[in-house]
Amino acid sequence: MNKAELVHLDIADQVATITLDSEHNRNALSRRLVAELEGHLATASEDTESRAILIRSSGRVFCSGADLSEASEGGMTQGAHALVRLQRQIATSPKPVVVEVGGPVRAGGLGIVGAADIVIAAESVTFQLTEVRLGLAPVVISLSLLPRLGDRAAADLFLTARVFDAAEAVSLGLVTRAVPDDRLGDAVAEVLAELALGSPQGLRETKRLLNHDLVARIDTLGDEMAKRSAELFGSAEAREAMKAFLQRRR
Repeated sequence: MNKAELVHLDIADQVATITLDSEHNRNALSRRLVAELEGHLATASEDTESRAILIRSSGRVFCSGADLSEASEGGMTQGAHALVRLQRQIATSPKPVVVEVGGPVRAGGLGIVGAADIVIAAESVTFQLTEVRLGLAPVVISLSLLPRLGDRAAADLFLTARVFDAAEAVSLGLVTRAVPDDRLGDAVAEVLAELALGSPQGLRETKRLLNHDLVARIDTLGDEMAKRSAELFGSAEAREAMKAFLQRRR
């Protein structure tokens, strides 16, 4: 493991494990973290020994969303396009992508959850789409979230920005399974063991079948959504709200 990295890759026992490890900013989607995550996903997808990819996090938080320090200072054009690419990369990887959620997920972090094939969450985990409170909208991550959520559920979660738990996330189709916190590691290991029994071609072609519409949606709307997101992040209202939020957090 390279301790200087914000994202680590370990390949063993037919699983490529990618760990988000940027605890100082709660695994926020900084330019560096996303670039490292993209690089490790590419390596894991090409690895001939592994059958599945696991994305997990170290520390207390799975992902806090966009890096607002970067966004408030330098805009989000590059970041918005990178998040579109990341969701597509997860959806088009030839290997099933499993996400282990052991801590809170906020805003942009739900794009990783939405794009994944299987999501196992601890029962104590909470989720929140906070964008509307910062003069923003979950534009880019809507690419993967809207196909998972019904229209009414999306309107509720996007507009109220309320916190919801893992059990509700399962009922809405965002999370595959919620398990007791002390069972999370075992539950994920069981899923990975089942996936290891699949043939590479079977896994690849089944995933392609399942994600056909999602990938088409990203390809059709991705550029437009990235542009709209960048415009919102660059607006005076959002910049003022992000700066106020960062001041309160400090």
